[in-house]
Amino acid sequence: METETKTFTIDATGKRLGKVATEAASYLIGKNDPAFAKHIMADVEVKIENVSKLDIPEKKKEEIYQSYSGYPGGRRTETLEHLGKRLGYAEVVRRTIGGMLPNNKHKKRLLLKLTITE
Repeated sequence: METETKTFTIDATGKRLGKVATEAASYLIGKNDPAFAKHIMADVEVKIENVSKLDIPEKKKEEIYQSYSGYPGGRRTETLEHLGKRLGYAEVVRRTIGGMLPNNKHKKRLLLKLTITE
């Protein structure tokens, strides 16, 4: 039995970051499919366009993103605005969607099915 890959396109122009991210995460997980099962990866691709035109309020730009190297004192923090300027808003959206996906063996493979364009 062969299934064809479903492609979903989201236009982020004028939308809030969280709304775009939750929509993309639910498509990636497969929640919109009637044959949804947690342990089976959905056969979908999600494309998000015009990420640089997202509506991000000033208060949200001060939100902190952090990473940890594993060494003592290795926690690095930066604001959403700084991360957006450094790596682009596509990375901000990718990290936001990654935080909404379940922490299991499918997470990395699901993020590979995500295409984001500025």
